[in-house]
Formats: sequence, structure tokens, C-alpha cells
Amino acid sequence: MAFHLSGSPSDELPAVLAAGETDIRRLFVSMSERHPDGRDAEYLEWHSLDHRPEQFRIAGIRHSLRLVSTPACRAARAAQEPRYQAVDHVMTYFFAAEAAFNQFSALSAALNGDRRPFRLPSVHSNYYWVAGKVAARRAVAGADVIPWRPARGVYLILEQGDESPRGLVDIPGIAGIWWHAGGAPPTPGFSNNSGLQLSYCFLDGEPVETAERLREPLERRWAQSKVRPLLAAPFHTLVPFEWNRYLP
Repeated sequence: MAFHLSGSPSDELPAVLAAGETDIRRLFVSMSERHPDGRDAEYLEWHSLDHRPEQFRIAGIRHSLRLVSTPACRAARAAQEPRYQAVDHVMTYFFAAEAAFNQFSALSAALNGDRRPFRLPSVHSNYYWVAGKVAARRAVAGADVIPWRPARGVYLILEQGDESPRGLVDIPGIAGIWWHAGGAPPTPGFSNNSGLQLSYCFLDGEPVETAERLREPLERRWAQSKVRPLLAAPFHTLVPFEWNRYLP
């Protein structure tokens, strides 16, 4: 279903932009496999009602986002290197520039024990830096606030290399894009992921349908630039209290 909003986009209105901009500068991203015994819904319930809200005790956390893949999502992937083939869950925390990263790690450790029933098998986790953002004109809302605009899902693109994905924003179903660069992590325990670029295409279109529209533009992108795809995949956003709605 298409949404047609009236009025000038925020990014074209100096008076709106003068009100302020987001101070988000970094992300923490955790990619995981499905649970080997099919306990994904149980994990999502615990994480959403216990672990995830507790993170907002940390100074500098501005937002969080959980994504889930389904069999249809996996079938619609445009690229997946073997290392990332098993990714079915993605959890993201958005941080201000001077966030308390050490406290983020300490709180996670403090919440372990009988508060954490089990873990999902980890594939990749690390910090990324915001490199750019753009909103589709039809979204009306500005690029700075796109992560808070309701989304049906996210098309996630992990690449080796550095190339703006700005040109994808006009594809129907994409409301806006934020892209992020790897680098030296702000806390010990994580590798330097320089050279990686992680893009979030925020979707107001159905994820699998939008993925099919993206396939050809992405293939052209990879053929015409120096970036190499590692993972290009649609995900659904988690629906609170409907833990079984989208599952691997």
C-alpha cells in the first residue's frame, strides 16, 4: 500500500532544519543465527521485555531496532557470502557521539546470569560510524529522523569498500537510507572493521517486494563500482508481543 503525504519535505525547509539535528554518530550492530532448537520467539520475548529496555539506562543511547529474517526474506537476498549466510537476527543500538560505551559493555555483563536464558549464535558484532543519510522526498520526514519513522523492515547492505548508496533512495518502498563506516572500536574486545560499509534502507514497502525491486540496481552498483557485497538482505521489523509473527 502506497502512502502519499502532502507538503514540502523537511530537508527542503530551513526553518524545520533549524530546530536541530540528530546527535547519533555511532551504531552497535549484532548479527545472529536462528536458534538451533527453534526457540527464536522465546528469545525475542525475553530480549524485548528485559534486556533491550534496560540499555536505555546508558547515557547516549538514542534508539534501538531489532530485525528478523524469514524464509521468504532469505530467498530474496541479492548477495550473501558464506560467513553471513546464517544471519537471521539483527539488533542495533544507536549512540550519540560521546556515549558511555564502557557502561554499555558493563551493563551487558551485569544482566547475564539468571536474567539471560540463552544466547543466539553470534555471526558478527561491532561498532560503526554514521557516514551519511538521505530521505526520499515522498517520505516528507527528514533524513535525521528516518530511523524513528515507522518502518515495515530494513534492507541491510554490508559491503567491502566505500560507495554512497544514496542513489537507491528513490526506489519504491524505501523511505530513507543511513549508511555507516567501520573503524577502530571505542571499547576493547572488538576488531578494527575499517573498510566495511553497512547501509540501512528503511522500508515502508513490504520487505520482500522491495527486495525484488532492489536486486537489479544493486547488481549494477556492484558491477560499476569497487564495492564488494558481503550481505544484501531484507528483514522485517519485530512486532511487539507478536513474537511468532516473523521467524526464521
